[in-house]
Amino acid sequence: MTAAPFLGPEVVDRGSAWIDPSARIFGAVEIAEEASVWCNVVVRAESQKVAIGRRTNIQDFVMIHVGSSTPTLVGANCSITHHVTLHGCDIGDDCLIGIGATIMDGCVIGAGSIVAGGAFLKEGTVIPPNSIVMGAPGAVTKTRDNAIANRMNAFLYWRNAQAYAQGDYRLWSKESFRAEMAAEHARLTSGG
Repeated sequence: MTAAPFLGPEVVDRGSAWIDPSARIFGAVEIAEEASVWCNVVVRAESQKVAIGRRTNIQDFVMIHVGSSTPTLVGANCSITHHVTLHGCDIGDDCLIGIGATIMDGCVIGAGSIVAGGAFLKEGTVIPPNSIVMGAPGAVTKTRDNAIANRMNAFLYWRNAQAYAQGDYRLWSKESFRAEMAAEHARLTSGG
């Protein structure tokens, strides 16, 4: 038997967000429409709030917590990938945080950025928009607008969450979905 997620009295679930039953969510947590929270995610917001933006995906085994004086804010169209830890930080729109990265209190990640897998961003690190960040401690290694690629990844997870809600765990393998992906990529690259 699978337990339903704990959605405490302060959690805002706008209905079209998809939350896996194994996710554990506590405290002042806002989850925007079309967001997805995947398997074994833990979100705790005891003293500050956590806000997850529209069409953002929080992937398997992510831990999101707040700092003692800093909320955790995640913008729209972001992918917070497997095993990431976010702790009292601010992630701009259209960002991808790579597998196993850790982003600490007071960090600010500018819109359109990628934080590489395994990166560690120490307290108070500020990353400009459109950056690629690597290392421990994390530092900008390149500047490039990653917004379209990151929005595309967010689209993939949004559609996958819709499929999961219907019991379809193989959407990405379908030829019809490949055509849908191509159409979305064309829309994004044309400024849509």
